Amino acid sequence: MLGQYLIAFRETLEASLIVAIILSYLIRTGRWKLAIYVLYGTWSAIALSIIFGWLIWSFYGTLAGSSQMLFEALSAFLAVAILSTMIVWMASKGKKIGQELERRVERTILRGAATGLTSTTFIVVFREGFETVIFLTPFFIEDPLGTFYGGLGGVLIALILAYGMFVVGVKISLRKIFYFTSIFLVLLAGGLAGYGTHELIEYYEGLGIEFGWLAEPVYTLNLPSNSLLHHNGLIGSIFAVMVGYSVRPEWARMIIQLSYTVIMVLITLWIYKRKDDQSLFISSSSLST
Repeated sequence: MLGQYLIAFRETLEASLIVAIILSYLIRTGRWKLAIYVLYGTWSAIALSIIFGWLIWSFYGTLAGSSQMLFEALSAFLAVAILSTMIVWMASKGKKIGQELERRVERTILRGAATGLTSTTFIVVFREGFETVIFLTPFFIEDPLGTFYGGLGGVLIALILAYGMFVVGVKISLRKIFYFTSIFLVLLAGGLAGYGTHELIEYYEGLGIEFGWLAEPVYTLNLPSNSLLHHNGLIGSIFAVMVGYSVRPEWARMIIQLSYTVIMVLITLWIYKRKDDQSLFISSSSLST
């Protein structure tokens, strides 16, 4: 549930910040009447994201056992790829995101406010919704109830935080928030990479293809499946989501998971520690500047 919460929190916060930056710019430039078109785009994107998630889940339910393994593996690797791109992109852009978005909004208004603002907001918000669906799909397959509650909690907390920054006037370093959540998301993505590798091994073994020592376990913890510390147990499942914990991980799974995690942690730390990266602060003061 913690991993699902973190994903939903991060993506909802990004979407909220994008919408808030657009609205702030419209109010600051005396175009607040155009805000309705931003809301049209936002709600349309949310609705389509929900439909998209439902379609993916419905498609998964029609698959046979072996095909479900392949689908789980591919969805995990797709989530890892998008997560990695998102982490690096957000870390690299820093405080320039608001400036670039405002320039884009200004060009959009000059070309046609109604259609332009609606479509621009729709695209940027749906991108976050699309990513959320892709990220949560592997977790939803394994733990539907935990994913629902974790995702819902992440959405609500992110909306409350965004409201506090842009309406109440609470000043928060978004750079620090994204820094720490990026590290956790790297660990999460590493676990997903390991999980996808495990599912691929099982899928191909079902076809009679052997991987030799790569499919052999690195270690085996003799824990019953009903144990709290088993990766399907109450405590073990938390570590399974966060760091890819398993009672019987294969060599291929461990190699891919650890390699990805080490490389991405180093890249993320390097980007955030660069001297030219400044702290990103956003508050409701941007509405009047």
